[in-house]
Amino acid sequence: MSSFALAVRDSSTMLRRNLLHARRYPSLTLNLLLTPVMLLLLFVYIFGGAMSAGAGRDAYIAYLVPGILLMTIGSTTIGTAVSVATDMSEGIIARFRTMAIHRGSILIGHVIGSVLQSVLSVVLVGVVAVAIGFRSTDATALEWLAAFGLLVLFATALTWIAVGMGLVSPNAEAASNNAMPLILLPLISSAFVPLHSMPGWFQPIAEYQPFTPAIETLRGLLLGTGIGHNGWLAVAWCVGLAVLGYFWSASKFDSDPK
Repeated sequence: MSSFALAVRDSSTMLRRNLLHARRYPSLTLNLLLTPVMLLLLFVYIFGGAMSAGAGRDAYIAYLVPGILLMTIGSTTIGTAVSVATDMSEGIIARFRTMAIHRGSILIGHVIGSVLQSVLSVVLVGVVAVAIGFRSTDATALEWLAAFGLLVLFATALTWIAVGMGLVSPNAEAASNNAMPLILLPLISSAFVPLHSMPGWFQPIAEYQPFTPAIETLRGLLLGTGIGHNGWLAVAWCVGLAVLGYFWSASKFDSDPK
């Protein structure tokens, strides 16, 4: 069997393992999924009247949903960091290293499983958003496809970063704390309010962090607003984070003696 075929076979096995774990222990995924759903409902029904600045609840729902979808991805990938840290601390990785399996398949299984869970979480949150009034009537099929591709690319990038965080954490609790920026960064982005409403000194911080360009690009694709330079910034952030996360994770995994 060729090296590539071996990698595909073992990665598929690790993917099935991670998906089975997620199915048997759904509490972590559900807890992480509830955060963006609760924020969506909170900002629509409690703060929406004030934060929409008179534009109406429907307009604010349309503005809010793209940011919540990306926050959902950040929230879901925290579970990946916890899962990787748990595998490392409980010794299962050490056992895998003694077996005749492709080394990279262990991490690849985590990444693909996390991306699939992120996509499923986005779909579930999207269903809630549609149920409370979100509509995207102007988006073409190509724009929907581009929006889906952006979500998958963003999920892949954050997942590799989460894997690295899990590998450097001594236990699951530390991994959860280390990965918190993945859900806190959207709070200081354009997810909830426009950039121009923020203090002048803070606007560059919010504008050029990873979430804001992706949010504005997704908003433009689904709602027909201007994308401008945010499209290439979003792709650049995704590719850069994915490459950084991959090499960080691979280096830490290869050098870890456990």
